Amino acid sequence: MAPLRLLCVHGYRQSGSSFREKTGALRKLLKKHAEFVYVDAPLGVEQASKKVPDKENDSVAGPGGDEDPRGWWFSDIQARSFSAQQQCEESLGLDESVTAVREAVKTHGPFDGILGFSQGAAFVAMLCSLQEHKLEPEFSFRFAILVAGFRSACKEHEKFYISPVQMPTLHVFGLEDRVIPDNMSRELLPSFQDPQVLIHPGGHFIPAASAHRQSYQDFLKRFQ
Repeated sequence: MAPLRLLCVHGYRQSGSSFREKTGALRKLLKKHAEFVYVDAPLGVEQASKKVPDKENDSVAGPGGDEDPRGWWFSDIQARSFSAQQQCEESLGLDESVTAVREAVKTHGPFDGILGFSQGAAFVAMLCSLQEHKLEPEFSFRFAILVAGFRSACKEHEKFYISPVQMPTLHVFGLEDRVIPDNMSRELLPSFQDPQVLIHPGGHFIPAASAHRQSYQDFLKRFQ
């Protein structure tokens, strides 16, 4: 059985390469089932001051943090920054990000599915909606995995949540997540028809212990 090809969409202040490192345990867990391909967001994010902890940072602080922090859209246009809780009328950068994924699909595709983490998972929900409404002919994802996803608080993005997306999805979130509390991930569920859910007791990360293998495998088997 050929492994499924997954396009992987990193979180805010991460990059494709840093997300590849952070998903090492997941890649190992699913190595017989999936091949992971990583894409960089087009928007560069200013490095946060080391003195101020950045609770929006989707990265687990390593030595010096991410070399090349990036994002999929900014909720604060003036500051060129992002917070999942920030209410805004309009955002900056989303069109460039959709273009970046379209180019990744053209260059590295086709893909069976798409996986997103945190801001990347919120972005994946939007990409699923674009595909559902046939607005992105290049996209042909058969499923999506959204880890620590949420519904964007930006008014401009409400169009993505008008009708439930039919694409099969697995939503993964942690009960101790302090960056994207689990209630925010739950608020995204009604935007999908029949979403599958994997809840773990931990925080803001992609769970990849042997206890979670079955949930991922059962979901992925539907597409092999």
